Amino acid sequence: MEFAISKSVLLAVVLAPLLGAILAGLFGRRIGRVGAHSVTILGVATSFALSAYVLWQLVGQGAAPFNENVYTWFQVGSFDAHVGFMVDKLTAMMMVVVTFVSLLVHVYTIGYMAEDDGYQRFFSYISLFTFSMLMLVMSNNFLQLFFGWEAVGLVSYLLIGFWFKRPTAVFANLKAFLVNRVGDFGFLLGIAAVLLVFGSLDYGTVFANAPTIAGQTISVWSGSVTVFGNSWQLVEPWTWSIATLICICLFIGAMGKSAQVPLHVWLPDSMEGPTPISALIHAATMVTAGIFMAARMSPLFELSQTALNFVLFIGATTAFWTGLIGIVQNDIKRVVAYSTLSQLGYMTVALGVSAYSAGVYHLMTHAFFKALLFLGAGSVIIGMHHEQDMRRMGGLKKYMPITYWTMVLGTLALVGTPFFSGFYSKDTIIEAAHHAAKVGSAGWVGQYAYWAVLLGAFVTAFYSFRLLYLTFHGKERFRDAHADGHHGHDAHDAHGHDDHHGPHEPHESPWVVTVPLILLAIPSVLIGYLTVGPMLFATDMSGHHPQLPFFLGAIDVAAARDTVAQLGKELWHGPAKFALHGFQAPAFWLAFGGFALATVMYLLKPEWPAKARHAMAWPVRVLENKYGFDSLWIDGFAGGGVALGKASRLFDARVIDGLIVNGSARVVDLVARLARRVQSGYLYHYAFAMILGLIVLLAVVIRHWQ
Repeated sequence: MEFAISKSVLLAVVLAPLLGAILAGLFGRRIGRVGAHSVTILGVATSFALSAYVLWQLVGQGAAPFNENVYTWFQVGSFDAHVGFMVDKLTAMMMVVVTFVSLLVHVYTIGYMAEDDGYQRFFSYISLFTFSMLMLVMSNNFLQLFFGWEAVGLVSYLLIGFWFKRPTAVFANLKAFLVNRVGDFGFLLGIAAVLLVFGSLDYGTVFANAPTIAGQTISVWSGSVTVFGNSWQLVEPWTWSIATLICICLFIGAMGKSAQVPLHVWLPDSMEGPTPISALIHAATMVTAGIFMAARMSPLFELSQTALNFVLFIGATTAFWTGLIGIVQNDIKRVVAYSTLSQLGYMTVALGVSAYSAGVYHLMTHAFFKALLFLGAGSVIIGMHHEQDMRRMGGLKKYMPITYWTMVLGTLALVGTPFFSGFYSKDTIIEAAHHAAKVGSAGWVGQYAYWAVLLGAFVTAFYSFRLLYLTFHGKERFRDAHADGHHGHDAHDAHGHDDHHGPHEPHESPWVVTVPLILLAIPSVLIGYLTVGPMLFATDMSGHHPQLPFFLGAIDVAAARDTVAQLGKELWHGPAKFALHGFQAPAFWLAFGGFALATVMYLLKPEWPAKARHAMAWPVRVLENKYGFDSLWIDGFAGGGVALGKASRLFDARVIDGLIVNGSARVVDLVARLARRVQSGYLYHYAFAMILGLIVLLAVVIRHWQ
């Protein structure tokens, strides 16, 4: 019996969350809080179950990938815009990850937003967010991809600014929206270039014809000027590879969505939204959209080494340098946010060294442990009565044991501890970067990327264990904080209202919060060990490599070009041996060094951080200022806006008001004064004017006749 993926099943996967969002959004007051979370959870649960069924069909039953159009919007000549689905192993894996994490976030939200006035609205938004992401990953054409891309951006704007009465939240959602518009402009240019070159926006058509543009160039600027018919060549014509131009434009879009330097500045500020949406944005949806898109477009990126080097440089810079900022953060959610930036950099490095399978695999494993860490941070915030500053926590281990141990497991996965899920994907990326550096295909960029991801292992371990120690170990500083009158982040509770109550005893979160933590902790520990063989190295039970790795067949890139495929036989001797080998790797010992330093500074010698901060005041100030990127994007543009505003006011005063408004008023006043003199009311004045006018008219007519 041959298994085939049903079109109706795929439609149900997409439409179930949309239906829940509509019911909760439009009829939320009528169906109440229980009705709102019931319909949205049912919709996402249905989508998850059907997504798992589709993945089982593809992997377990050998079903053929699905690639069909389901609805045509319009047709102009030979071009038609349609809704279609391209569902292969890559897409099915993304569908399962998105819906699973979203389902747990929905359940978690029942506890986290229990007292919020916008309860139904929030459930509607996160369900709509899930629908938008599914439309993005399941699309079979660039136009639908762009629809999902923009829909994800729009809903993220609504969610980051959910507490719209809080000025910081409004600023954060505007910042996210505007920075993403910069990336989206490049993305739109890339899509337009694809249509111009290939005459189609269908993935299948574009990928099939991609080899035809290899080596083709386009003149971006001729460098000549023509004056009065004479032409002079000022500089040599500036030509670009067509593939390079398309890929860099597309990747600029990914830089915005996946928060790569310098378009990363919106992501830490997205913490102004409620914690559930922080987990959804950072783990399984919006920020992974750029990584998924670049992996899906691998047949195009493989045509341009320049584009790959650009991707590699940006990813390496993001992986290491944004991770350093996490060291000086004191807001528990912002530490995890900068961790997300760093891990997205790792995924991007994998794309840049043609290790697409490793990049997408890290996307999958990262979704579980990063959602766990964010929801764990939210559980701490609930237990601490909406305190977010780690300096006012400490000693929470005995009050919140479930939250503590699940966050320990998530941290071990994040830092790449052997046998945990993060190790298998992260170590493979580091090995792929090392291979690229040795081969020299990327030049100095390859060397830079390897050292960036290698040293990033130390940085990740340091700030991760710093978070654990400041939050759960040491002195119970929250008692001193309340005694001194300190309060949480912006002193707001879940409603966005002020929270100036007396001291509270920390407590474990309710079951609707802790159960999702436990369910996320399980794959954070086990998913890597169980799936690394078939998903990265395409092994069978005997350990042989009978076919292309899981993702390579999905993204249609030649095995000879994929770094993981090249390293497969060298690296792979089973998941246990792979992990045991990891104990000998430089990345593990660097991570261990970060753990040891954090243990000494924040557990054994808690007075050291203040001394280190004083001794390294300038580097700390640079990190606290985030290398000046916020000043560049916000203050710089604001300064430009102020200058533009001053020029605009001057133009208004001198030109608009002075010349046009006031000037025209003076002209009208002068004409009116003259007219008043003509309009005297005396009959002989009017008769004289008529005679004078007749004489002038006759003179003109006689002159014309002559």
